Amino acid sequence: MLQMIKIDEEAIFEEIKNRKPVSVALNAPDGLLPKVQETASNIMKRFGIPAYVLADATWGSCDLNTSGAKVLGAEVLFNIGHTISMDNLGTNIVMIDAFDDISFEKIAKKSIEMLKGKTISLITDSQHLHEIESVQKILEDGGIKVKIGKGKGQLNDGQVFGCEFYPAMEIKDQVDVNVFLGQSNFHAAGIALSTNKPTYVLDPYFNEIHEVTDFAQKLQKKATLAIYQAADAKTFGIIVGLKEGQLSKLTALKFKRELEKEGKEVQLFALTDITNERLRNLKGIDAFIQVACPRISIDNHFDKPLLSTPQATALLKILRNESIEGYMQIPHWL
Repeated sequence: MLQMIKIDEEAIFEEIKNRKPVSVALNAPDGLLPKVQETASNIMKRFGIPAYVLADATWGSCDLNTSGAKVLGAEVLFNIGHTISMDNLGTNIVMIDAFDDISFEKIAKKSIEMLKGKTISLITDSQHLHEIESVQKILEDGGIKVKIGKGKGQLNDGQVFGCEFYPAMEIKDQVDVNVFLGQSNFHAAGIALSTNKPTYVLDPYFNEIHEVTDFAQKLQKKATLAIYQAADAKTFGIIVGLKEGQLSKLTALKFKRELEKEGKEVQLFALTDITNERLRNLKGIDAFIQVACPRISIDNHFDKPLLSTPQATALLKILRNESIEGYMQIPHWL
């Protein structure tokens, strides 16, 4: 399926012609790396300058590895495949689109019978954003009412990130179900959790339609259980992320103050990659809170409770005997 990915190389070449850098760096989500390797080779052949592929994981516009580009002395960092509503983030970071060229026509037509009589919210991720209008037309021609929520911040209309759901949240009370275009249960489950609505995935690769609502509810139960387990903790470790878009020190210090008011002991930590293996090295901590990326806590297994920002906010409510109903039904999990 890699051959279906199209990187906007012309935009990269144009930037290099205009800026005349001595060297550049490129990064992208793991699935795009083989294509990025090709692009880097094309840059080196065409311009005769080093083009470094930053092969560490990058999870979004909050996780660009600008420090890696700086260490290498690369004057421009091209972040590929995290389409956002702006072209540049800072002077040396250029966001480059990468689209998946697969057609949704077949799966969209297949879904019409199932979606008949419903009003739907149509949503997708960066790689399939260019398909949203053609799918809207197919569904509307099939008699389905389609709404596309407005983008906000970095999000385009109808686009979500793994932790940011503004277009879906904006219209959740006007629709019956969410319909996600793509293959990512990661994004679709986030939509289901934040909107509290049935959510379907239209997967064009396997020509399948499946619902992620049950999967999302299991994630919510796991997240809620971790909150109640953390409520019994005496000592907390609060973790600040060291990636540039995850450096939420003020949030970390706010949780420290609030937990200390509740009689808890708090230690502060900082990590680039927050994994169960790294946390096992830290002794004497009953529960952790991380303010880097909410999906770390929600999607992964940890030996001890590791709460995200929405979970930590809910924890404070439990400690104050307040209700935590709807703690994940927010448009941005930070």
